[in-house]
Amino acid sequence: MVANRVPVLRARWLTQTFLSWAYAPATVQALLPEGLVADEFEDAAWVTLTPLLMADVRVLGAPALPAFAETNLRTYVRGGDAVWFFSLDVTCPPLLAARALGVPYHLADLRVRVSGDTVTYTGARRTGDAGYRLVVRPGAPAGPTELDGWLTSRWRAYSRRLGLLWETPVGHEPWSPAAVVVETLEQTVTKAAGLPAPRGRPVALFSRSVDHAWVGATRPVRTPYPSNPRQGGRT
Repeated sequence: MVANRVPVLRARWLTQTFLSWAYAPATVQALLPEGLVADEFEDAAWVTLTPLLMADVRVLGAPALPAFAETNLRTYVRGGDAVWFFSLDVTCPPLLAARALGVPYHLADLRVRVSGDTVTYTGARRTGDAGYRLVVRPGAPAGPTELDGWLTSRWRAYSRRLGLLWETPVGHEPWSPAAVVVETLEQTVTKAAGLPAPRGRPVALFSRSVDHAWVGATRPVRTPYPSNPRQGGRT
């Protein structure tokens, strides 16, 4: 985990689903900026669609913002257990200020609805045609697999702006994953990012709550931290 730094943003992550697909590394690499290299698990690059609710969001100690929905599409890159966001769709306009540092926020109409033992997520970006509808049925808590940990234990996010790479540290408490059944999935978010349609069923996980998450100050970096690629089962 990244060493603790003064948080710029604190939040709770609620009702979060992870849908992850394997891609050919070259396919993902072609969409990354210069200076970043796709990380691999068992010879595949991975792309994850993650809808959730953001609650108790506080920026620099200011009063908490009203809860809002977010959906991000991300992949995994070498350089300190890091992610690269293809997109972050939100219903909270103040977060668009981070676009000045290359963070790809988009305003969207998003909804998270819990009904009985199912959760329904819907989203439509206000510009373009990216959107989705997802219905899941969370199950019992389950111990994370090696792949689960690889996908979710990420402590940096990179962005690119003005010819520079920018690094943002991220931290959170250990999360408790649960199995989840995907009942309905329709989405054009991967297509909007320039990716081919994912093949096969996604690796799916669910998290009811992460109560202590934080984001640190963004800073420019010349290159990502030098490190060997973490290959699942071969470290």
